[in-house]
Amino acid sequence: MNPHVLFWVTIATVGCAFFGFALTFVNALNESAGTYSRTMGAETSRQFEDVFMFISPAKIARLGRIAALAAFFLFFIPLFSFTSIASTAAGVVLGLLAGGFVFTLPSKYVQFLRNRRRIKFNEQLVDALGTMSNALRAGFSMNQAFESVVSTGEKPIAQEFSVFLQQMRVGMSFDEALASLDSRVGSDDLTLVCTSIDISRRTGGNLTDIFDRISETIRGRMRIERRIRALTAQGRLQGIIVSCMPLVLGIAMTILKPATMKPFLMSLKGAICVGITLALVILGWLIIRKIIKIEV
Repeated sequence: MNPHVLFWVTIATVGCAFFGFALTFVNALNESAGTYSRTMGAETSRQFEDVFMFISPAKIARLGRIAALAAFFLFFIPLFSFTSIASTAAGVVLGLLAGGFVFTLPSKYVQFLRNRRRIKFNEQLVDALGTMSNALRAGFSMNQAFESVVSTGEKPIAQEFSVFLQQMRVGMSFDEALASLDSRVGSDDLTLVCTSIDISRRTGGNLTDIFDRISETIRGRMRIERRIRALTAQGRLQGIIVSCMPLVLGIAMTILKPATMKPFLMSLKGAICVGITLALVILGWLIIRKIIKIEV
């Protein structure tokens, strides 16, 4: 066979094999990503329902995939090069890492909402305990004391107590509904209240005095938490500034000096430096966060 023809036949064979492998890999990756996104969407949708935000799993999965693709191309396109395999590989790796991180943002956002909701719940729990204590002194039952909080309270405590009462109306026992309320909210202060109610129902005791003592305890702990938050505000701000500074400087230098930054970013050494910088920034932020996070 003519060597020239043999060369092109070999090239075509290798190209077809590479195309087939790439197509198989993309299909497998798309199927795995689809399965994971559906699972993630269903789980995140359930978590949103816990904070009384109702979003369909399909919409969450679709938004997650779109955001992950956008993050991937944001890192991949600037580093893609026909002449530099190292730069293209670095773009793929950084793009996959960015896409994977963005894909987890919905669950992180839910956690943020849960923490904010829990803080607001704890603040409202102090007044709710006072309302329940007054209702018990007036001769109301425990269920009526909860109903008084629902009728006079605000979100989110009125919503959570309303779900608690609704669960009992559909046949759930008081203890089961109380345990469901405790696990759903995830507040240490509410756990103390639920434990006190459970012990009082089993052994007897004056719940009004118990609620007053718990209310004072929660107020004291909240004062300490606010003071700690004020004292650690400088550390949190330093962590944010130190973490954002390399990213802001990198974007500014890329915009102001593209002729200087583009060869650096498209080289293997530049990609390694960017990866090490990102790793060190994340490590520094985690260390600062660990230092300033004080449990009361």
